This record gives sequence, C-alpha cells and structure tokens, in this order.
Amino acid sequence: MRKQSSIIIGCMRLAGKTPEEMARFIHTASDCGLSWYDHADIYGQGQSERVFGEALARDSSIRREDLIIQSKCGICKGYYDLSKEHIIESVEGILTRLKTDYLDILLLHRPDALVEPEEVAAAFDELEASGKVRAFGVSNHKPSQIELLKKYVRQDLMYNQLQFSLAVSNMVANGMEVNMETSGSYDHDGSVLDYCRIHDITIQAWSPFQKPGWKGVLIGDTEYAELNQVLNELSVTYDSTPTTLAAAWILRHPAGIQIITGTANEDRLREISAAESIELSREDWYRMYLAAGHILP
Repeated sequence: MRKQSSIIIGCMRLAGKTPEEMARFIHTASDCGLSWYDHADIYGQGQSERVFGEALARDSSIRREDLIIQSKCGICKGYYDLSKEHIIESVEGILTRLKTDYLDILLLHRPDALVEPEEVAAAFDELEASGKVRAFGVSNHKPSQIELLKKYVRQDLMYNQLQFSLAVSNMVANGMEVNMETSGSYDHDGSVLDYCRIHDITIQAWSPFQKPGWKGVLIGDTEYAELNQVLNELSVTYDSTPTTLAAAWILRHPAGIQIITGTANEDRLREISAAESIELSREDWYRMYLAAGHILP
C-alpha cells in the first residue's frame, strides 16, 4: 500500500450523487491530494458503493490503482453478523457494487456479541488467499475485543475506526484525568488510544466535527460558544478556518490518527484537506481542548 494519508474520504453521505457528480467529487479529492475512500455495505443500503463503482466504470481517467478503497461489513437490520458466511457474502456484494476485483482494506464494522473468532479468521484467510482483500482492521472495537480476534486471526489488524472530535474525546480525557473522580476520568473503551499506539494500529476518526450523540456539528454551535470563539481567533493566527483547525487538532496528536471526512460538499472537502499543512502549537492544541469543555487536573 502507498504512503498513508492523514485524511480519508468518508462515503456515507455520497449515495445521492449521480455517477457524473461522483466522478467530479473524486477529481476534486485528487486535486486536494486525497485518494483514500471509506465505504460500508450499509451506506445508502449499498447505493454509496454502487454510484462510486459506476463513476469508476464510466470515467477512464480515474484509475483504480491510484485509489485506496476500504469498506466495512457486519451490520444487518436489527442485528450484527460477523460469521464467516456473512463476511464472505458481504465482500462479494461490496466488490460487485464497487466494480472492482479487490478491496485494499476490509473492516469489521461493529463488534458482534455472537462472534466466533475462528470464523472471522477463516473468512480473512479465504479473502486474502483469493486476492479479494489485501489488509484488515476493525471499527468501534475495544482492546479486549481486538485481542480475542488476534488470538485466531493471522493477519495484522491495522486499523480501528472510532468516533473522535474535539467534543467526543474521552479516549484523551481519561488519560489526562487519571486518578480523579471527574466525568472525564472514566475509561469507556479500555484505554483504546494507548492500546492502538502500543500495537501499531492506526485510529481512523469518524464524525470528527460532531457533538456527542450525533446532535449536530461543533462549528458555529452556540452550545460550544467558547470553543468557537477560540477557533475563530486561531483562524486569524493560522490564516485558516474553524473547520480546518478542528481537523488539524486531531492530526496534531502523535498517535497519527486519520480523519474520515464524511462530507459530500467539495468546498468543505478542500477545507478539511488544508489541515494537513497546519502544525498547531502545543499551547494552541491545549487551548482548543480546554475550550471544548475538558479540564486539566
């Protein structure tokens, strides 16, 4: 796989585009230096993958080998399924919709309470041997769940998608507020940030601009007035925008966290991509962290 990008294009909101609009979006992303795409078989009930595949098929200037395409499986209507049969079947459907012979990366979308890790291992072996999947990872998994999979899976689990933003950042806060009785001190995820760093698993941050509970975006929200004031002030300092700085805050963390954009707007994509050229100072990183409502002991 080519050099790892810091920014991944989330395709969840792209289901409503026509193939022509999708092709233009891909070209815009390329102009921004972005080529990594994140899909899931449930996005738009498969329509996000379908329209993306149509764009690849119709526009010969978009070369599959220039793209990194990952997708996720395991979420069904009313239940989760990480059985071997479902994983294999899901990948076949994903490849058909994307009109490609292989996925660069397959992620297990959510932990399945009934998972049999031996079946996951068998599915991964079959998919790797056939050349249909080149790398593997998980999404929304905590360390003990990853360790259970690793007991049987031969392949490296290279990625873990987790919700992370200035406001949704308990995996930072619980490490900062150690040995305290504050709300941020509670460990909700088994110290997954440190675990992933120790085991060379790259965290991919989904909903990087969202408030807790998917209740809207942070930027411009009156509930986060102090944060937005700081973002506006720092926008002048860094000759940037609040959105770009919110993304740069994530990229500044030494864990090498990637951002999943999740936007269908080309201008917003350009804003987010600009974060790669910004290096926040340590003082400004902490200033933003405190303004988002966190504390320092």
